[in-house]
Amino acid sequence: MENDRTTTTPSRLRAGFVGAGFMAEVHSRAARAAGADIAGIASSSRASAEHAKDRLGVQQAYASVHDLVEDDAIDVIHICTPNSTHYGLAKTALKAGKHVVCEKPLATNVQDATELVALAAKAGTVATVPFIYRFHPMVREARERIASGQTGRISAIQGSYLQDWLLSREDDNWRVDAVLGGPSRAFADIGSHLCDLVEFVSGEQITKVGALSRTLFSGRTNNKDIQTEDLVAAVFATESGTVGNLLVSQVAPGRKNRLMIEIAGSEGTLQFDQEAPETLWLGKRTGSQLLVRDAGALSPEAARLSVLPAGHPQGYQDAFNAFVADTYAAIGGDVREGLPTFQDGLRSAVLTECIIKSSKGGEWIDVPNTKELEGAHQ
Repeated sequence: MENDRTTTTPSRLRAGFVGAGFMAEVHSRAARAAGADIAGIASSSRASAEHAKDRLGVQQAYASVHDLVEDDAIDVIHICTPNSTHYGLAKTALKAGKHVVCEKPLATNVQDATELVALAAKAGTVATVPFIYRFHPMVREARERIASGQTGRISAIQGSYLQDWLLSREDDNWRVDAVLGGPSRAFADIGSHLCDLVEFVSGEQITKVGALSRTLFSGRTNNKDIQTEDLVAAVFATESGTVGNLLVSQVAPGRKNRLMIEIAGSEGTLQFDQEAPETLWLGKRTGSQLLVRDAGALSPEAARLSVLPAGHPQGYQDAFNAFVADTYAAIGGDVREGLPTFQDGLRSAVLTECIIKSSKGGEWIDVPNTKELEGAHQ
């Protein structure tokens, strides 16, 4: 059905959750901070939903996803389930006229992601993907400095996203299984964040990629014959001629969640490190500066996202809270700058598919224009 809701936000949005794991906990804290009622939850079973209801403080457990999505009292659906289920669940929610927040990757292939973009446009509802690192204040500061020309003409970009949670053969998780996690693991799960941040901050789109990938363990404790990658190294070019490199690894000892981008221009260099999100490194030929988050010294968007006084550290959950708050504001008709939508989820799927294809074929891949894919599907 097509959405017939108005753009007027009710006094309190009623949020429904699908999934009961770690990400559901993160989403629920953010939804509550944004003023929503955590109205309902559905999971893999009624028992799982009942357990999550008590653990997360949800008002009602639903017997099935269908019951949750079809409840007219639910305004927005948060999808916090394994990757392979995202497409089907988002499709069901959009056809029911719901606003949707879908964990990334939006879909495990470009075709499904393209269809979801078209369905969201048809439904007329707000549909977002939590590329939440956009919501660190110092990321917005970096973006503004580049957009305003302070960094000069960009010449090179380097970025990495390094973790160690799958370092040994004994480390295992559903994500390594291509059936549940999709054909790409490391890149789809965390490389997607890296690419989104590179393009969001630089204002440039990647147009050509070449990549290599490695799977260190063909079998782990529970999963055998593993086909998904542990690490990916890529080089790329943008439409303006900027060159760059990316390294994504889930087997980097000592790195817990180290997402870093460094952008060099003719006038200076910017570096952001997610494990030190309160600062932005500014490099000059004659010296460098560590800019510390202080709303009074930042650009308007960075200042807006600085919800705590300087010296009181903000982190991952604060960024997630800001993303959900901006999603809910958009439901009320107030679309704020930088909100990542299903179009951004499609962009991520396109880049992931190109990089994995390149890593398997050993060749340069031209990245398709996302807008052209959307137009072809309409």
